[in-house]
Amino acid sequence: QVQLVESGGGLVQAGGSLRLSCVASGSILSIPTMSWSRQAPGKQREFVASITNSGKTNYVDSVAGRFTISRDYAKNTLYLQMNSLKPEDTAVYYCNANVVRSDTIGINDYGGRGTQVTVSS
Repeated sequence: QVQLVESGGGLVQAGGSLRLSCVASGSILSIPTMSWSRQAPGKQREFVASITNSGKTNYVDSVAGRFTISRDYAKNTLYLQMNSLKPEDTAVYYCNANVVRSDTIGINDYGGRGTQVTVSS
């Protein structure tokens, strides 16, 4: 089994910062890509940012320049540093990973339960 657990969400004023973390644990051999997505009330889930195991990053336009995704490869931990937060960033943020497990063949996708980020105006 593989588990992803997010933390670091909370309530912050517009212009403030938060740092999200996501720890992956279980029967993990490697994680080619980890990413963050978010879902605001009444909206579909959207991609936020991703990072490969070679360090290549990708961001949705709305957060580029404000958010930074990073990984601690040794700890299987994903981060999202969020600066200059806006009320429209309010959402549940989810960690996602495609994982090569040590006990099965192939790559499987996993997701966490999410952490709430609320930005007040």
